[in-house]
Amino acid sequence: MFTRIGVVAFNTYREAVRARILHGLFAAALGAGGYSLVVGAYALRNHLRVVSDLGALFISVFGIVTAVVLASSSLHRELELKTLFPILARPIRRSEYLVGKFLGTVLTMAVFIAAIAGSLFFALGYLGGQPLSLVLGVGLGGTAGFALLGFKLPRHRTVLPVVWALSLFLVGWFVAASAPDDRRVLGGLAFLTLLEVCIVASIATLFASFSSPFLVAVLTMCVFVIGRSADTLARFPTKVFGEVIHQMGEVLSKVVPNLMIYVPPRPLLLGHVPDTPLLDYLLLASAHAVLWTAGLLAAACIIFRRRDFL
Repeated sequence: MFTRIGVVAFNTYREAVRARILHGLFAAALGAGGYSLVVGAYALRNHLRVVSDLGALFISVFGIVTAVVLASSSLHRELELKTLFPILARPIRRSEYLVGKFLGTVLTMAVFIAAIAGSLFFALGYLGGQPLSLVLGVGLGGTAGFALLGFKLPRHRTVLPVVWALSLFLVGWFVAASAPDDRRVLGGLAFLTLLEVCIVASIATLFASFSSPFLVAVLTMCVFVIGRSADTLARFPTKVFGEVIHQMGEVLSKVVPNLMIYVPPRPLLLGHVPDTPLLDYLLLASAHAVLWTAGLLAAACIIFRRRDFL
């Protein structure tokens, strides 16, 4: 079973990294990261904080958008090109196929987030006092080396981005040691964004199991907006909005995942909240993401198993 899921996941990842829309979104995310450097240059003493906060914001925004695009279109493309039917004719269950598609999307997003966060780590390192020659030499030199490997080893071009993104993230983490607080904020929010992306991708997978890409994108974004507003919905004042709106807000806040967990305040990420240690918070957020993802995927598998494609 795990072998079949792994094959589907890797094929989904290979298709995603070759998609032009992913390349465009990645370039846009890098451009937004460069914009944060420009804004930070005008912030004088707070330039590190501006880069880390804006960088984390852009990682979250582009991560969510990319996850919705990939998860909503991947399954539909298989149906449209009729490649799904020979796959399901083989000894593979529909649930295994769907879980594989989801894991392939998550792997793609992990590479996406790690690469963007790693690039921003290098920027933090330079702003924190690291020599420009070190930042450019290690960052651009390493990227050029992986690009050369991809040219020399065409069969491994789809695997190299995983190694490159992980290397960029880890090396960038050490380069940004001169800005420990902002590195911690950016790294923590990048990890939380990946958890949030898992939930959003599972929501999109659930809708994709029975709907079209356009409706999948619209419904997923609606759930995302409600999830980001869950705390506000639960606190709607009765005197202002009335009892009906107040009760609707409470119901919505309970039936959708509370995505505000994945955008905690900066003091918590810096460890300035003694009652909530950062490690405990990350573990709680991880458990929350795992439970919601598992439940949504289970529902998607049930629907997809009963779907009639004719």
